[in-house]
Amino acid sequence: MKPLATLSRERGFASGASLKILAGPVLIILILAMMVLPLPPVALDLLFTFNIALSIMVLLVAMFTTRPLDFAAFPAVLLFTTLLRLSLNVASTRVILMHGHEGSDAAGRVIEAFADFLVGGNFAVGLVVFVILVLINFMVITKGAGRIAEVGARFILDAMPGKQMAIDADLNAGLIDEKTARARRAEVTQEADFFGSMDGASKFVRGDAIAGILIMVVNIVGGLIVGVGQHGMSVSDAAHAYTLLTIGDGLVAQIPALVISTAAGVTVSRVRTEQDVGSQLIGQLFTNPRVLLLSAGVLGLLGMVPGMPNLVFLFFTAMLGGLGWYLMRRPEAPEQAEPVARPEDDQTLDASWEDVALIDPLGLEVGYRLIPLVDRSQGGELLGRIKGVRKKFAQDLGFLPPVVHIRDDLGLAPQGYRITLNGVEIGTGEAWPGSFLAIDPGGVSGSLEGRPTREPAFGLEAVWISAELRDRAQVLGYTVVDASTVIATHLNHLLGRHASELLGRQETQQLLDRVGESAKPLVDEVVPQPLGVGVINRVLQLLLAEEVPIRDMRTILATLAEHASTTTDPFELNALVRIALGRAITQQWFGASSTLEVIGLEFGLEKLLGQALNNGGGLEPGLADVLLAQAQAAIDHQEGRGLAPVMVVAHPLRPLLSRFLRRRLERLVVMSQAEIPDDRTLKVEVFVGGQ
Repeated sequence: MKPLATLSRERGFASGASLKILAGPVLIILILAMMVLPLPPVALDLLFTFNIALSIMVLLVAMFTTRPLDFAAFPAVLLFTTLLRLSLNVASTRVILMHGHEGSDAAGRVIEAFADFLVGGNFAVGLVVFVILVLINFMVITKGAGRIAEVGARFILDAMPGKQMAIDADLNAGLIDEKTARARRAEVTQEADFFGSMDGASKFVRGDAIAGILIMVVNIVGGLIVGVGQHGMSVSDAAHAYTLLTIGDGLVAQIPALVISTAAGVTVSRVRTEQDVGSQLIGQLFTNPRVLLLSAGVLGLLGMVPGMPNLVFLFFTAMLGGLGWYLMRRPEAPEQAEPVARPEDDQTLDASWEDVALIDPLGLEVGYRLIPLVDRSQGGELLGRIKGVRKKFAQDLGFLPPVVHIRDDLGLAPQGYRITLNGVEIGTGEAWPGSFLAIDPGGVSGSLEGRPTREPAFGLEAVWISAELRDRAQVLGYTVVDASTVIATHLNHLLGRHASELLGRQETQQLLDRVGESAKPLVDEVVPQPLGVGVINRVLQLLLAEEVPIRDMRTILATLAEHASTTTDPFELNALVRIALGRAITQQWFGASSTLEVIGLEFGLEKLLGQALNNGGGLEPGLADVLLAQAQAAIDHQEGRGLAPVMVVAHPLRPLLSRFLRRRLERLVVMSQAEIPDDRTLKVEVFVGGQ
């Protein structure tokens, strides 16, 4: 049984959740009730005060959020607040027309305060102020916010395909996992829904402004009719009493409406940053001393013009000038002094093993302009992306690659980088911090201004563009990535190509230790006898060289244990392991398809190659050239139809053809007939023939 305290908490959570669920329906029922049922003046005072407080809260929430989606409920809030104001107008209209002849407090103290205090009891002044507020709300704020929301929704919808492609590119490159990708896709969809909803919700506020004017006219006319016809008041007395109450009612409704409209404008007009609106304003308006000093100079000149309010102008001149002077004189953060190297003692130290510099297995060298990308204190994201690449590599291929050692190299171009394996360069490229690489995946609908280049991993045409062109590039169909993503994607591609070289004996031993945690008897059966770590390492390297993941170490070790008594040759063991992994290899290249459309060998060529293999000879140069040319044509044929470039040959021929063809045609995959599961059907789409 659950403890009493646990049951109490669960019941408390359940009751809290029920209240949240009922909040919306209850609010709608109350709003409808206010339109139908008569309310006493005290209730009107409470509800009008609540309306003002609610509008202030909405404005403050809009000011303190850092991105529009942080206030995703704003369209619904806009609808509810508009309905609340209209219902209050209906309720107050009923009270004004029924009891307006009784005095200025007939509709409550809030309306009386707005009618007497804010406009001095002068209904003409109140009428002008009310009309001005309505015009500001309707013509300026609401119209502008609605236009911004409309354009924002249009651009976001147009950019959605490009953003989705960018998310897919990050996922495929290993920079994010599936959970993060789903969250980013949901955020893109929510952003489009939000701006679309704001575009429609802004029409509520515009309609509310029009309704306010009509309600005011109806109340004045109705008040005159009721006051003169039913209560025997003079026209002037009725006009003064009912018009003043109507103006107070209109002001107490329109001021919160103006605040809500301002909140809507703030929400949709902000540029997405990590700061709220107040921080942006202070940080961008009052931090440049030259701007402050020049503004002070202009105000000072105006303050010396005869007839101007000199004291006011000179007061602000002194304030801005003092602030600018303070910012210019403010001391900067002291730089840390570099340690001074002390000279050696009289005797020079002898060399030691510590002076031997070992080569990093995997390295990334960057030019000085790329240093901010790998510096966490400057907001660099590359280190985190490299960690994601290594994690995805381990999940896909089955072992953890070495740590990437990063250092700067003044010999490189400022924006250049170089990726090394055991000290040897395996890839190089350029990345421009602050810019974005717009990659043409094919079928883009326009061109972009920028620095033409090629994407370093796959050689696609691309162009480096400024941040201002990012949204336009996504609308045109480009895949847009930042500089850190370019480097991380290039690194991920090179890790896949050189996976067999990254798996050394140390990594193999660590992999065996990892398997031994759950299957120690299986590991003990092959290590250290009859096979050593070196033989197992070589078998795993041969698998990785042909893009076969080594995640299924149980099957690999079981196959090695079964055949280790008959052979210890890594190439023969590799062929046997591939047969055991045949279902996984087939799944890798053909998915769940039951019919495998592949490349085959012409019978005469297959027989000729078999004879050459049995005799221990190689291929004739002329035959080799023809075989390469026809294999290339077969690959183009398969890829043109969207099929995997897989050649299926007799089992004895697979090692020979794989070594010969893949050395020149990296895209070709050579499989053995023995690796195809019995439940799959082979269909030869194109033959590679002889002479």
